[in-house]
Order: sequence, then structure tokens, then C-alpha cells
Amino acid sequence: MIRNDLRNIAIIAHVDHGKTTLVDQMLKQAGAFRENQVVEERVMDSGDIERERGITILAKNTSVHYKGVKINIVDTPGHADFSGEVERILKMVDGVVLLVDAAEGPMPQTRFVLQKALEFGHKIIIAINKIDRPDARLNEIGDEVLELLLNLDATDEQLDSPIVYCSGRAGTASMSPNVEGKDLTPLFEQILEHIPAPHVDTEGPTQMLVSSIDYNEYVGRIGIGRIERGSMKVGQQVTVCDYHGNTKPYNAKLVTLYSIEELGRQPIEQAQAGEIVCFSGIEGVTIGETLCDPEHVEALPFVKISEPTVEMTFMVNDSPFAGREGKFVTSRHLRERLFRELLKDVSLRVNETDTTDAFRVCGRGEMHLSILIENLRREGYEFQVGAPKALLKEIDGKTCEPMERMIADVPADAVGSIMEKMGSRKGELVSMNPKGADRMRLEFIIPARGLFGYRTEFLTDTKGEGVMSSVFNGYQPYKGDIQKRTTGSLIAFETGEAVGYGLFNAQERGPLFIGPGTMVYEGMIVGENPRGEDMAVNVCKKKQLTNMRAAGSDDALRLIPPRQMSIEAALEFISDDELLEITPESIRMRKRVLSNTERLKKTKGGKK
Repeated sequence: MIRNDLRNIAIIAHVDHGKTTLVDQMLKQAGAFRENQVVEERVMDSGDIERERGITILAKNTSVHYKGVKINIVDTPGHADFSGEVERILKMVDGVVLLVDAAEGPMPQTRFVLQKALEFGHKIIIAINKIDRPDARLNEIGDEVLELLLNLDATDEQLDSPIVYCSGRAGTASMSPNVEGKDLTPLFEQILEHIPAPHVDTEGPTQMLVSSIDYNEYVGRIGIGRIERGSMKVGQQVTVCDYHGNTKPYNAKLVTLYSIEELGRQPIEQAQAGEIVCFSGIEGVTIGETLCDPEHVEALPFVKISEPTVEMTFMVNDSPFAGREGKFVTSRHLRERLFRELLKDVSLRVNETDTTDAFRVCGRGEMHLSILIENLRREGYEFQVGAPKALLKEIDGKTCEPMERMIADVPADAVGSIMEKMGSRKGELVSMNPKGADRMRLEFIIPARGLFGYRTEFLTDTKGEGVMSSVFNGYQPYKGDIQKRTTGSLIAFETGEAVGYGLFNAQERGPLFIGPGTMVYEGMIVGENPRGEDMAVNVCKKKQLTNMRAAGSDDALRLIPPRQMSIEAALEFISDDELLEITPESIRMRKRVLSNTERLKKTKGGKK
């Protein structure tokens, strides 16, 4: 049976190319909101961190009705670190809308998500977005996308994909770059015309693959997926099985069933094959499992999610200030929370270590893990993490490391310094193309560890005008040692409160990370030493008060404002012998060995 009343699509693109804004306009123009309703921008980005950073982290479902057809839409993340979300979501849909920025063109993540969509054999609609940008290159972008499709071995049918010219912010679409659109009707028409209706068996035994998981305090775990065959109804008995045989099949009962209607979920009694639905009542269900009819237990194959490339050690906080600010501070709390995260994040791995106080956490990139850290600290957890490391792999007897394809869009006068930095980090130049009158686009293949800590340098070298992004590009033999950091750390000499006089003397040594009134402890990192070696400074030193005064000696001390370190910046900064202490209120960097005398003994012993 062909269900002409239904279309299932995903919107895929590189980060910041306007997916969520376009979904906003699709919802508005399909009548999802009242005339006088006040709607926030990027209504699909519901998480606090998503709204603050302006990025999509979790894939989300919505639906609109157009000409009597229900269009299920999945808004996906654009950042490479969350590409595990995109990979599994593509299993739920029959076609994709590929969004490309009218000025930037195809970027690394565009290539990655498009490759995955082509592997599934999905139909593609190319939407060139932000056509109202002053630097838009409408005629060239279409050619660049077709070139990308050719590189990725697209079929003739996929090469013949329609191109729609959109402005997500204005809510307009047109089939020609020279004709201004009035609304999104051309895009809706292409979805009905070009994306195939689900071809399903509604009479057969029930079969559904769980592609996503949500959690609700009232009903527990909520599974989301598309019914591949048959129908589902409330109270139905099903068998839960796993294609890879990791879990033993078990029977369960569907307690509730919801269909996705616009921004909400509507309780329903029954749903047919082809529909994307949510269900609850099966506590242990996880992503990749199949719900079947007990008489016909057949597990559906689940896409193998790409392996993590970066690892970090999460450990219990043992600093002198441990337990002052956090609510959950023990290893039991940390272990439970990390293993709970595995239930909804398929591209994360958590392993026990030799000690009960530390856990190895592997993810897709620094950002993937820094979002996890931010979520934990907002929930009241207190812990420490080590510096990120690339995950090495043994392939054919050779040690191999993950490589990244990095694209940098930089001013022409910064090319020299970028090339120099990339060379020292074992990066290989793949292509170099002029973009406009005074900008260049450079493409490198570089070890993943070569990009750790590079973003700050990159922004300095390009005077804040450069744009860089990277995506995983397979494994290659180990490239040798890379010097991670050329600067040293300024370390607090004693425990106490930082005062203006001590900071004034310390700032001559290098940029500081703390201001007056900050509580510090011995071994805590308070600044950066440009000389490349660690140095202990006394930021708690007060001025000796005497009754002797010299003219001008009491002038006001001028303090340089401290550099505020975010979690990402701190992860980039710390080296292997340093840790990042995370609490709900503070982010502190520290040495693994806190005692200055113990550290000096170790370094002297090492030099001998």
C-alpha cells in the first residue's frame, strides 16, 4: 500500500546554515500557530544550551499539514560532533532536504550528512538558503553541490535533484535564482512531488525500529520511531529484540501511543505503518531495538553508528575545595549519571578504569564531550576531567589515528600563518581556492589531536575573521609527536584569596584567568606563562603596611581584566599533567600534583 497522505523528511545541513529557522517558517505557514501567538525564534531548539549557543544538539520531530498531506519533519544537528544523531534519524525518513548556505556553499558537515543520505538511497531536494545575503553566490553554489554529488557517487536520479532557492528568515522560496518568492509554497510542492510516499504493508505483523529516545518523569522512557510494517495500538503485547543479538528478546506491553502533531504529541489509540510515533511503557527499551509481533520476531538492521574518536577521563573531584559547591560529588553519583547518558546518546562510550574513582568517556569530538560536561554541572555534579586524547586504533598491525578534514575560510593575508601552524600540527594541504577578492578557502587533512587547542590560535591569526570547521575523515597511520602547547602555566603558590597587590605583580608574568576576591589553592592554574615553563606566583600576597610613605608609591594598582575561560577554552588549554575541575559554580584548572615542592622534585628527577 502507498500512503499518499504522508511524507517523512529530514532537514540536513552544516552548522549555522539555517535549518531550524526554516522549520520555524514551515510551521508558521502551515498554520501551526495562532494569528496572534507569540513564538520564539528557533522554536525547535528547546534545550537551554541550544538556545544559548544557537546550535541544534538533539534531533527533534515535528509535523505540518499541507493540502491534506501530513509531512513529518526531523530537524537534525549540523555540528560534526553530534552526527551520531543524524545517522540514526535517516533511518526514519524517505527523503531529505539538503540545506546549503548561499555564500559559504558545501562545507565538511554538508559532505558528511549528504554521503549518509546517499548511502540510504534517499531522494534529495537541494535548498539553497539565505539567498538574501549580500555576498550570496547563487549561480556558483548549484554547481558546487552538483560537483559534491558527483564526488560522492550519486545515482543519475539523485543528480537530477530539484534546486529550491529559499530565505528561511523571510519565509520565501522560489524555483529560480532570479525570481523572488512570496512564501514557501514551492518548497512544500517539491516535497509532495519529489519525496516518495511511504510504501508499506499495513496488514502484516507489527514491526518498528526505535530510532530515538526521550525521557519523561511521569511515564519514564519514551521510544520514537517509524512503524515499518503492520499497525500498533495501545495495550498491544510486543516482543523487543535486537538485530546484533546484544540483548535477549523479551515481551512488553505498550501503555501509551502518541502521534507527533506540530510542536506537541497527541495521544492516539492506533497507528498504521509509515507513521512516526512515540510510545511509552517499556522501561528498558533503547535505540536500535525492534518492536515486533510476538508471533513473528524479526529484528530490523540498525545503522552502525560511527565510532568515537576522542577520549577523556572523568574522575571524582579531589581538590582542596571539593564538595563545597556541588550536590552530587561521589563516584557512585558520577557513574550512574554517565551510564544514564548512554541510554540516549548512541555515539558515546563509557568504560570503567582500574580505579573506582575514574571513568573513560569516549565521544565524537571536544564539543560533544564539553556539552556533556556542561549538562552535568548544570544538574549539580562536581567532578574533574583530564585533557582530551585521540583514540588510536590497530589496523593491519599498524597504529592508526583518526584524521579530520578541516576547511578554513580566511582572509588572504592570514594564509601564511595558517599554513605554518598546520605544518607543525602534521596537517596536509588538499586544496586552496580563492573566494571573492580577498579571501581564501584552504582544505587540510590533519590528525584529530592536531586540532586540539588550535581554535583560539586560529582566531588570533585571522584577527577573528576566519571560519573553520572539520569532520572525521577516516584513519591513517600515526603521524608522530605533535607539540601541543608552547606556553606554560602560572600556578598559585599558596591557598587563600587572590588580592589586587598579588595579582598586580603576577600579571607582569603573563595573562591571568582570575580577578581579585577569587579563592585559590596551591597548585591551581591562575594564568598563562608565555615563556613555555610552569611558574609559581603568589596571588595572595598583601602589601606590607608601614608608617613610611614615599611620594607616588600608593598610586592605584591597574589590573588588566582577566581572560574568562569557557569549558571548551579550558579543555584546549590544559596539558597532560593538568586537570579541569568542574563544579556548578566554577571552572578551575589545576595541576595533577598540587604541591609545588613535589612537582619540582618530579621535574628535576625527570631531567636527571
